[in-house]
Amino acid sequence: MNTVKRFQRRKEDFECAVCKTQVVGTGYTNHCPECLTSKHVDIFPGDRLEECGGVMPVVEIIRKGDGYTLVHKCLTCKYTHTDHFRDNADNIDSLITLSKKLAKSKS
Repeated sequence: MNTVKRFQRRKEDFECAVCKTQVVGTGYTNHCPECLTSKHVDIFPGDRLEECGGVMPVVEIIRKGDGYTLVHKCLTCKYTHTDHFRDNADNIDSLITLSKKLAKSKS
C-alpha cells in the first residue's frame, strides 16, 4: 500500500518571481515575506511536484483570532491555497497595503 506524505519540509532559498526579493527559506516558507506572493510549485506542501509554476498573488486576507490567513490564487490555473501570515517573518506593511487594495476592489 502506497502512502502519500502530505507535508515535506524543504528548506530552500528562492528569488520572488514578482518583487525579486532574495528569500531565505525556513522549510516552512510558502510565500515571499515582502510582497506575500506565492508560486504554484506543490501538490502537497514541500513536494515540488506541481508542474504549473504559476504566480499566486494574495486574493483574500482572512482575520483569524489574532492572526491572518492569506488566500493565494494561481494566475495560470486558478488553483487556490491558504497559508498563514507570519508576524515574525512577513512584512506587515505589505499586509496592510494588500488589505486596503482588496477592500477597495470589492467596493
